[in-house]
Amino acid sequence: MVKKAITVALCAVLAAACASKAPGPSTSADGGEKKKFVVGYSQSNNAEPYRAQLNLQLQHYMKKYPDIELLPIADAKQSSATQVSQVQNFITQKVDALIVSPTEPAPLTAAVEQACQAKIPVIILDRTVNTDCYSAFIGGDNVLIGEKAGEEAVKLLPDGGNIVELRGIMSNQPQIDRDKGFREAIAANPKIKIIADREGKWLKEQATPIMQQWLAQHEKIDLVYGHNDPMALGAYLAAQAAGKAGQIKFIGIDGLAIPDGGIRAVQLGQLSATFIYPTGAEEAAATVNKILHGEKVEKKQVLGTTQVTKDNAAELYKKYDLSGQG
Repeated sequence: MVKKAITVALCAVLAAACASKAPGPSTSADGGEKKKFVVGYSQSNNAEPYRAQLNLQLQHYMKKYPDIELLPIADAKQSSATQVSQVQNFITQKVDALIVSPTEPAPLTAAVEQACQAKIPVIILDRTVNTDCYSAFIGGDNVLIGEKAGEEAVKLLPDGGNIVELRGIMSNQPQIDRDKGFREAIAANPKIKIIADREGKWLKEQATPIMQQWLAQHEKIDLVYGHNDPMALGAYLAAQAAGKAGQIKFIGIDGLAIPDGGIRAVQLGQLSATFIYPTGAEEAAATVNKILHGEKVEKKQVLGTTQVTKDNAAELYKKYDLSGQG
């Protein structure tokens, strides 16, 4: 009974911390009020094009809120240990709000709870953590995106075929979900087989040599499923160098409106399809603004997706292109 009482009391403390009211603007050393709220952001890995674009978009949309200052974005470089340290540093700095795109859920959980206990509102962006002690989660439905990618694979391979799958970091929840949804969808055609899958760490330079190995090992590859566009395009480069790009279909995820992104790759015929994985930057900026001004926000904000095809690629590129907007 004592242990149970302690557990209940601890849960109550955490819940109270998470439900704390919105902070006021940070104060200066002499007690005077600063003009701006201060927001910290720990990003999983700036080297990934998706995350680099997310950063640019967040900086863009934050400009809509002149009383909010976004500190220089902290790059965890795919290291959970680095990211935990970054979050703890932001807590020490007493930022008014914190945005985190977790590298991995478990290692970041305790750090997020520390921020919560410090009464700092936390927005979890893209990837989850193993606690509910945050103000809002914003991200896509990766199982659904995987399902849609699988459904497209079934359409592209009506007579069946061999698929190779380039997965993200194995401990990342989006990788787990994109794999799950895809496999469930392709089960509709028992003649479709995944003959190989490997961790590509979300990076094009990792995917190219993996695809080179697969091309040497497997006589027939009909389709490549990349958990993001850079990996799918890395595989395309390997197939192109081997003179086999025209014999293989390529599906990716992200659909960024940048010159070397997935939308342009569909237009060029390098990818058969990609699926837009919204960055959530606009929603994150708006959510931070509402929280800091005492407004209620939806705790779980699931973002939709759109399949990019040759028919809609130009329209979608124009819609999502932020170049030239400052």
